[in-house]
Amino acid sequence: MIALRFESHLAAAPDTVWRRVTSVDGIDDEMAPLLRMTFPRGMRALSLDACVPGQRLCRSWLLLLRVLPIDRSDLTLVELEPGRRFLERSPMLSMAFWQHERIVAPSAQGTTVVDQLMFHPRLLPRVLARASVALFFRHRHARLRRRFGGV
Repeated sequence: MIALRFESHLAAAPDTVWRRVTSVDGIDDEMAPLLRMTFPRGMRALSLDACVPGQRLCRSWLLLLRVLPIDRSDLTLVELEPGRRFLERSPMLSMAFWQHERIVAPSAQGTTVVDQLMFHPRLLPRVLARASVALFFRHRHARLRRRFGGV
């Protein structure tokens, strides 16, 4: 099992950051231009309205450079604390196990966003899977700091 952690301090209010990072537009923006996740037409956010904890929310394709399908995820939130945290455990073609926890917490300067990942690659060698996931989440956090201002 591989574990990674990423943390960013943002100059924005926690509720503003939460709304953005759980919206389909926000997820798309964080991943751009490296990847894009597909979502069902009409889905706008990861919310309690659309989510039954532990049940697949949707099937999503991960598109490299926004066009080339490279993986599939059965997006599943097992825990959701609106405004604060989600825990995703999504079966994926490329991962025997994938878990992503995101915490959005108030800080003295605005908001702290923490992503904690645990995964076990199915297809890639461990070293390559670790490096590619680390690169991707560093990219996501750089996009967050660019959008909200890093502290």
